[in-house]
Formats: sequence, structure tokens, C-alpha cells
Amino acid sequence: MKFDEIQLRLLEEVADLHGVPEGAYNIRSDSEAVGRRSTEHIVITSKKDVSGIDIEIMPGTKNESVHIPVVMTKSGLKETVYNDFYVGEGADVLIVAGCGIDNCGTGDSEHDGVHRFFLKKGAKVRYVEKHYGSGTGKGKRILNPVTEAYLEEGAEMTMEMVQIKGVDDTERTTVAKLAAGAKLVVRERLMTHDDQRALSRYDVILDGEGASADVVSRSVARGTSFQKFDAKITGNAPSYGHTECDSIIMDQGKILAVPGLQANHIDASLLHEAAIGKIAGDQLIKLMTLGLTEQEAEEQIINGFLR
Repeated sequence: MKFDEIQLRLLEEVADLHGVPEGAYNIRSDSEAVGRRSTEHIVITSKKDVSGIDIEIMPGTKNESVHIPVVMTKSGLKETVYNDFYVGEGADVLIVAGCGIDNCGTGDSEHDGVHRFFLKKGAKVRYVEKHYGSGTGKGKRILNPVTEAYLEEGAEMTMEMVQIKGVDDTERTTVAKLAAGAKLVVRERLMTHDDQRALSRYDVILDGEGASADVVSRSVARGTSFQKFDAKITGNAPSYGHTECDSIIMDQGKILAVPGLQANHIDASLLHEAAIGKIAGDQLIKLMTLGLTEQEAEEQIINGFLR
């Protein structure tokens, strides 16, 4: 595989890659697969009916990883990709996705990725998805990810959803259904600036006894950007669900937090928390007394908040 300077920078931003990753991988660039490797325990195959891949992770697979980053450098390019993950019983793996768009032209560039996860009994997945945009063109950088997760008994999934810079428009949709004893943890970190728009929607259904979900979003809205955090948890059994939106608003930014809790069982315990506000003045003053300018102090606070 050969990548130019822009592609390498995008791969580093969205997947922390500085070269060919270890383990299984499928790297996509400008709507084409440019590199793929399966391993003994993780097999990647192309779909026959639509653009995308199937990833089969064998039962009991541990301490292995799958990298499936996407980079786009052509202005005006639009694509939709479907990726399905079949995680065998007792497996414990890391899956790294993400998309980086560098748009220096006038046409909008858009990547829509649909990822479906099927976790068998006792399987564990840590899923990292990063989005990043760059480029000097007037064309937008648009990302619309859809994530579906179906967790069987005792399965666990941790999602790290990160979007810090350069994405003009995004609609993130996450749907999850959990069987008995299954556990879902979501940590979303998001920053918008200028006139960007970001919508995050979560719909989590706790179907089994002892199922639990913890969905937390931390975000910063700068410039005239708009964010919406729409999280719903439904408890159909003795279960626990928690959603939290913790946001900093700056300039003329706008943030809307929409809680949704539905208890369909007397022993479903559901909680939602939301806090939206500006950076506290005493925090700025404290850092400025250490020699930082107001702008430097703001950046330090935001970096710590989104870490």
C-alpha cells in the first residue's frame, strides 16, 4: 500500500495509524479498497450485493484487533458502505473504525457508514470510531454514521465516538438491543465550530434481566454551530440505564439535549442527566494567573474537558 501525505495524515487522525496495522485490517480510500488482511481468527470478506464487508471473529478470539479506516480526498465524492461484524462467543477484541475527509474543492464530500454488530454470548468488543475533516475548499465534509449493536446474554460493548474537528454536517444514529446481563458503555466526545451541525441519536433497548447501558456525551459548541443530543433508553426488564449530556457552549453556539426514558417494567431503573453552560470565570482567572492568555486558558479547559 502506498499513501500520499494527506492520506497518511487522515489515517493518523482517525485510526492512530503510522503504517500498516497489526492484525486484521481493511483500508478504504476514495471508494476503493486499497488494502486488506485477514488472520487465523478474523476473516474479512467483501459483500456481494452492496458496497461493504463482512467481518467474522471466531469464538474465543482474544487480544486481537480489526482496523477498518476510510479516507476521502476527492471533492464531490459520495458513498454509502455497509459493514457487518459477527463476534463469536467469548471473544474479546478491539475494532477501530473512523473516517477522515480532506476536501479542497467545491463539491460536497460525504461518507455514510452503516455498521452492524452481532455479539454472541459473553463476547466483548471495544469499538473506537473517530471522524475528522480538513481541507480549504468550499465543499462540505459530511459524515452520517449508523451503528446497530445486538448483544446476546452477558455480552459487553464499549463505544468511543469522537469528532473533534472539521466535520461540517453529521447525523449519528446508534441503536442497541441488549439481552440478559449484557452491558453497553458509550463515551461520545464532540466539538463543533463555525456553522457546523451535529445530531446524535441513541435508542437503547434493555430487553433482558440485568442488562445495563451508560451513554455519556461531552461536547463543546463554538461559533454559530448547532448540536442536538437525543438519547432514549427503554427498560423492558429489571435493568439499569443512564444517559448524560455535559456540554460547554461558547460564542453563539446552540445545544439541545432531549432525554427519553421509558420504563416498561417495575424494576427498570433509568436516569438522565444534562448540564449545559459556559466556561466558568474562576477557571479562566486561575489559569490566567499562571501566565496563560484568555484564549490559551480556554483551550486548556476545553482539551481537558474533552479528554
